[in-house]
Amino acid sequence: MTQVNIAEAKARFSELVKKAISGEEVVIARDNKPLLRLVPLGAGTKPRKPGGAIGRLRMAPDFDRTPAEFKEYL
Repeated sequence: MTQVNIAEAKARFSELVKKAISGEEVVIARDNKPLLRLVPLGAGTKPRKPGGAIGRLRMAPDFDRTPAEFKEYL
């Protein structure tokens, strides 16, 4: 991992971009406190696969039942 302060990041921006593209974690800090991470677009994201949660979700049998305390609003 590479961590640099903002001023150093300005001076070494091209180098830091190359490191991030090659897969190295680049963190930019202010006063030595991490502020943001430089990552390539699309890094860590997968295309959404419809139906990916089939069989992994459960819904209560009374999910769509109106609670008794809300009956007066119907």
